[in-house]
Amino acid sequence: MKQLNIAIVGASGAVGQELLRVLEQRQFPIRQLTLFGSERSAGSTYLFAGREYTVQLLRQEPEDFKDIDVAFCSAGGSVSLAYAETITKYGCLMIDNSNAFRMQEDVPLVVPEINPEDALSRPKGIIANPNCTTIQMVVALGAIEKLSHIRRVHVATYQAASGAGASAMAELEEQSRELVEGRKVTVKKFAHQLMYNLIPQVDVFMDNDYTKEEMKMYHETRKIMHSDILVSATCVRVPVMRAHSEVIWVECEHELRIDEVRKAFSETPGIVLVDTPAEGEYPMPLHVTEKDPVFVGRIRKDLSNPHGISFWCVSDQIRKGAALNAVQIAEWLIAHGDLK
Repeated sequence: MKQLNIAIVGASGAVGQELLRVLEQRQFPIRQLTLFGSERSAGSTYLFAGREYTVQLLRQEPEDFKDIDVAFCSAGGSVSLAYAETITKYGCLMIDNSNAFRMQEDVPLVVPEINPEDALSRPKGIIANPNCTTIQMVVALGAIEKLSHIRRVHVATYQAASGAGASAMAELEEQSRELVEGRKVTVKKFAHQLMYNLIPQVDVFMDNDYTKEEMKMYHETRKIMHSDILVSATCVRVPVMRAHSEVIWVECEHELRIDEVRKAFSETPGIVLVDTPAEGEYPMPLHVTEKDPVFVGRIRKDLSNPHGISFWCVSDQIRKGAALNAVQIAEWLIAHGDLK
């Protein structure tokens, strides 16, 4: 297998660090690795495969990316927008983890288990990584869609601090210490105290009183699945360090049996079925953290709709919800001879 020149833009962030771990664990074929970051992170050093790498300052210099085959970008939407032309000018493939390009018609939005072929058509040289909550949901929905077309989905998310980055995870840890010690709680990253609390707001509110995060799930799901599926989401931040959870209600065109839904989940690559509720066996963030698959359980009929199925879904937000999905896109392209 040909080795590639790889760059990580935003190497010091939570997703950038996870990208380093995923690339090493999966023995991605790397000939040369280059790390880029802001003025604050430039000069930092990180170990990868036993070798030390220094973060370089990200500059508006296309020559910095001239010999790079793939750049994994996780530095935020504003950085992705500002540097996209710099990164792609000489043919470097940009796999972007931000929301900057997700809904642009000429940028594919890819989850390899669902629509990998979309990655082959990328006129801007950019492939967008979907939102973390969308990724784990569509992996699960894909198994059901093969049984019967899905008409609509209602989803409530329980999103970990990791979804807001490394500083949010640090704030949750700090709040825990402050509460134990009886000190005033630090609230900077979120709208309210997260520890011992739930916040029914992820991202900003839109004109329709849904948050931007909730609307991402609506629009991104339809684009990824090439479907007229209707999605209504409520996104909630919970005091969990990492791994998002979702309760999902699905209405299909045809009535489905629970045994065939379980079978579909158990046979779908990327999904692990954990569904023995009478014995207390179902997916939980505590057990899913730092694991690759999407975990599904609590599968049952919707008592209000004969065409409805309800289930519980948990996945590590930093891995499958971000870093792993991006790496899997590149792996699929390599396997199909697109990255030569």
